[in-house]
Amino acid sequence: MTEKKKIRTVLGDIEPDQLGRVDYHEHLFQVSPLLAGDELDSEEKSREEAGLLVAAGIGAMIEATPTGLGRQPAAVARISQATGLKVVHTTGAHHQGHYPDGHELRECAVDQLTARFIGDIETGFKNQHGEAETTPDGNPVRAGIAKAGIRYWTIGPFETRVLAAVAQTHRETNAGIMVHLDYGSAAHEVLDLLEELGVAPSRVVLAHIDRNLDPGLHTELAGRGAYLGYDGPARHREAPDSDIIKTIAAVADAGHADSIILGGDVARASRYTSYGGMPGLQYLPLRFLPRLEKTLGTEFLHQALTVNPSKLLTI
Repeated sequence: MTEKKKIRTVLGDIEPDQLGRVDYHEHLFQVSPLLAGDELDSEEKSREEAGLLVAAGIGAMIEATPTGLGRQPAAVARISQATGLKVVHTTGAHHQGHYPDGHELRECAVDQLTARFIGDIETGFKNQHGEAETTPDGNPVRAGIAKAGIRYWTIGPFETRVLAAVAQTHRETNAGIMVHLDYGSAAHEVLDLLEELGVAPSRVVLAHIDRNLDPGLHTELAGRGAYLGYDGPARHREAPDSDIIKTIAAVADAGHADSIILGGDVARASRYTSYGGMPGLQYLPLRFLPRLEKTLGTEFLHQALTVNPSKLLTI
């Protein structure tokens, strides 16, 4: 008998058509040496921010904080229950720059990483003391997608091990894979490596692809079947929102609307409204999406916010 398809949220499995509009890349908790002074570590403030996202019309998000970066799965489950925001949590690991010398994760072999990641998906997260992270109802909090990351045009030994581990995790669980690309670099190379490891591009989302606004490259990547993660709105130092919209429109016009996924990746306390910063999680639905809808229409927005992420997250 074929196993029923589902999406694994922090509060349990749901039907794919129950997910709703998805912000595919955010962080409710995150602590990293690369982001010193900008930690997301307050459950109260993250709950407030999640409520703002829901009020602005987004019903679900991917919590993109992987292993060892201050994630708090039980707190995420409490936030999900309190706000009604459906949350799919990541497992996996970021690139080596996020882990200081001596961090135990940097010494793990592929099989050790794989066992951790599969455990997060199948049996649930454990805290630093080895105790289960649970929902308010006492059920295990489980991951629903695996994550890896690379540095700018660099896939080092640690990143290679993590990619191998998330590939094995995918083969055993069918969970989708998110890959952080510094400045959108090495996208083809990442897909090549994952394909060699048995992962179809159609199960991969390339995060931060809009840090390199090259519609020709994006069209090539979509042609291979990969999802393109556009999560750079409000980063005007790098590119105006108008350029992101133009690139998305070019990719959609080339016939790849089914490859586009949207997010905010606000990711800093100084950018969270609840921490006293701006523009907040609500920037994506309140500022960026109306402009994108005006350019490409309501049907496209439904495809990018609801249909595409649901397919990626179905296991």
